Amino acid sequence: SPDVNAPAVQVSHRHIQGEYDNRRALSELTERADVVTYELEQIPLEGMQWVAENAYLAPNIHALDVSQDRVKEKAFLNSNGVPTTAWKECRNVADVETALSEFACDSILKVAFGGYDGKGQAKILRDAGASDIAEIWDRLSHGQEMVTILEATVDFDCEISVVVARDKAGNVVPYDPVRNHHENHILATTIVPAGIDPAIGEKAQTLAKTVASALEYVGVMCLEMFVTTDGELLANEIAPRPHNSGHWTLDACFTDQFEQHIRAIAGWNLGNGERHCDVIMENLIGDEINKTNDLIADGSVSLHLYGKVDIKPGRKMGHFNRIIK
Repeated sequence: SPDVNAPAVQVSHRHIQGEYDNRRALSELTERADVVTYELEQIPLEGMQWVAENAYLAPNIHALDVSQDRVKEKAFLNSNGVPTTAWKECRNVADVETALSEFACDSILKVAFGGYDGKGQAKILRDAGASDIAEIWDRLSHGQEMVTILEATVDFDCEISVVVARDKAGNVVPYDPVRNHHENHILATTIVPAGIDPAIGEKAQTLAKTVASALEYVGVMCLEMFVTTDGELLANEIAPRPHNSGHWTLDACFTDQFEQHIRAIAGWNLGNGERHCDVIMENLIGDEINKTNDLIADGSVSLHLYGKVDIKPGRKMGHFNRIIK
């Protein structure tokens, strides 16, 4: 990590300080580590390709390549029989106008690379004119060339996600589907159980397992999905890492997602991912970290702080799990 105050630095035996594409730092990492893994997808692909050639990298480079490019991601999902909302790749304003006309509904324009937690995207109304679209394009592109996708909006009942673990032998252990609530495009609350039809939950787990197997994935990953108002499932995004919506597993499962990830990449047997209680996970975002003292006093709460130094609006500072039973 380039950051001397990164949370992981506080608990690691050694911190190699350097940018994620620093070849000297990556070389030291591959010399020291038996296994290399990553916990964010917005890292330079070229550097990780070099790591994969010089060490055992899990998850593999294919998973990183697919998940950090929205165009590749959507095409990969559809080619493996995983449904998504209608989408089109757009490289200029004219492409957006054509796609918007084809969808004939409000749509979301998203940058293909680098967007997260609502950043790098904007809603475009179905009747938007050329000047409106051009203004949005300029705002997202900052005057640079840009690849985007336009996604048709869909009427959905709720947002869910499924975290799964897959080992080297191809064994897959899914966690329970969860219901997610977002505020300002940032995950605020995860509820388990999700309160959805069991058949939809089973299908969601099947889709997540399909994605993990198609990627020949090793480690823990998450598939975010919409449950539409007519009961269909549409995949939204792949997260090639332990996921915020899986943080509830720390206190409600026999084997949490973080231990499961290490088990998978280290070649151990996967643990028992069953849930032993109901739970609500809530993120502490920005100055919500100031609730810490009250949360500590609540006997039904398990508090997890990330050790981040600077409090910023929209920044995830920690989370807590409230055990329901």
